[in-house]
Parts: sequence; structure tokens; C-alpha cells
Amino acid sequence: MKKLLASTVLAIGLMGFAGAASAEDCGRVTIANMNWASAEVLANIDQIILSEGYGCDAELVAGDTTPTLTSMVEKQEPDVAPEAWINSLRTLLDQSVAEGKLHYASESLSDGGVEGWWIPKYFAEKHPEIKTIDDALAHPELFPAPGMENAGKGGVYNCPEGWGCRIITTNLFKAYGAADKGWVTVETGSAAGLDGSIAKAYESGDPWLGYYWAPTAILGKYEMVRLDHGVPHDKEEWDRCTSITDCADPKKNAWSKSEVYTVVTDEFKKRAGPAYDYLANRSWPNSTVNKLLAWMVDNQATGEAGARHFLKENEDIWTEWVSPEAAEKVKKAVM
Repeated sequence: MKKLLASTVLAIGLMGFAGAASAEDCGRVTIANMNWASAEVLANIDQIILSEGYGCDAELVAGDTTPTLTSMVEKQEPDVAPEAWINSLRTLLDQSVAEGKLHYASESLSDGGVEGWWIPKYFAEKHPEIKTIDDALAHPELFPAPGMENAGKGGVYNCPEGWGCRIITTNLFKAYGAADKGWVTVETGSAAGLDGSIAKAYESGDPWLGYYWAPTAILGKYEMVRLDHGVPHDKEEWDRCTSITDCADPKKNAWSKSEVYTVVTDEFKKRAGPAYDYLANRSWPNSTVNKLLAWMVDNQATGEAGARHFLKENEDIWTEWVSPEAAEKVKKAVM
């Protein structure tokens, strides 16, 4: 009987230990904090929910599309990229997913992202003949590049270094023969620099041509018109050249709907348990993101402040992503 009682006590103790261990399985989680607003606020939402709701030791680490996703493929770190715009690295990522190195947890933007070359709406209305990229490139004099060294040249505002769209914009610039038509690319240096160039153009009513995307607060605040590429999206060409660094012979191509996923490493998925279920459920539309980003701009809010505002004001949305137990823990933490 003593042996039976001892065995029972030991079994109960082990069960309790197993339960405790299960709660801590998530462990340390590194979350890529990309340097644009929608990705930054989503990373902060994930950090709060994983930490407060699921007991993870969640940490934000600096990230950019190409270096972060390449590191996840090669080194299995960081653990999570909440808002990965995968078009520019689709071949590499699909192969890594097929090999089980990475996983697409969810489509973080449920209706996808929109990318392309844009002009201000007021300029489009003034020049209704400009509807395509070729239409714009035929008139470099209408889009003067900044700087004395660029006198007489048109300017296409490029993406910052490290962004996947920089590779694509550079290849399209070559594919459309922009240099031969009197154009240069304009370096913006950072997300803030790119945003500032649009804001400056709007404030002065100047022309502007360059890369941008949605969802963003900028396109919510400043109305822009996306130029037609004049050709349909060609996935084969995209994978062969459009999205490849320093491709020698790019052809005209169009962005497809940008698929934006939460990407996680296999190592994290194997140990995450319910924390992975949250990431697999977590998805939101552009309309929700735009509203949040506009609030952040109006209130000069950080990604963390935006995340806490969202969690306080939108329980009807995020509680659908988590378990009831996790929802209660998060509510207590942010209220």
C-alpha cells in the first residue's frame, strides 16, 4: 500500500511538473520588428499577446525583409516574422517551407498588400494622359529629380536599402528603359525618408513618382493613384528575374497582389504549442490596419503604444485569435 501511495504521489507530482513545463514550452521567442509602421505595430501586438497570454519570453529584434527572411532560412532565427512581404523572396521561401525549415503560420494581411509605382491624385487629375508607367516615363520633365546633379532628369523614388521592393523597383527601372529616357532613381534612405518625400510633395503640390504600398497611414492621409504596369503579372518572369538581385535582363512586369504572411521557423513551431495556434489564427484586413496606423500618426504613437491602443479598443477582433484563457490574461495586462 505504501508503494502504491508513493507511486500515486510521484505520478501526481510528475503530472504537475509536466503541466508546468507545458506552460513554459514556448520559452524565448525572438520576433522580427520590421522598420515600417504596420509591421512594427503587429510585432508589438505579438510580443504582448505571446508574453502576457501564453507565458512566452517574447523579445523584439530589429529586422528587414531580405536579411530577416534569409537569416530564418539559413540560421533558424529570429523565430517569427509577423509581417513578411514574401513576393521578392518567394522561390527561396517556398522551397524552405517545402523542406520543413519554415512555415507560413497565417496570411497576416487577409486581403493582401498592394505595391506599385504611384503618383499623387492631384497630379493624375491634372495629367489624365498619364495612366501607365510608360506614360510617366515618357515625360521626365514632369517629375524633376532633386539635386543640381540631376538637372533635367526625372526621378523615381526608390525603396530603402534592405527592403525587398528595392530589388524589384531597381529591376523594373531597368526593364522599362528608364535611364535611357532621362531618369534616375532617388534614394530615400529610410521609411521616414520615403514617407517624407510624399508628404513634402503634397504640401507643395509638386509631382512625385515612386514606389509605395498599402496598408499605410500615408496612403490614407495622402491620396495617390497607382500606375498601371501595361503588362500582366508574369510569375515565371518574376521568379526568374524581377525579384532577383542584379538580374541582367529584366522584362516589364507587374506586381501581383502581395501575399503577406507570418513566417515562423520549424524549431519554434515544434515547441510553441498554443502560442503557434495564436499566430495561425491572427489575421487582419487593410481597413483595420489603416485605421490603426492613422491613429498612430495623429497621436505620434510608437509601435508599442499602437499595439496597446488596438488591444484596448478592438477586443472584438483580437479575442477571436486567442484562447479564452489567454484573452483574459491579455486584458488584465493592458487595461
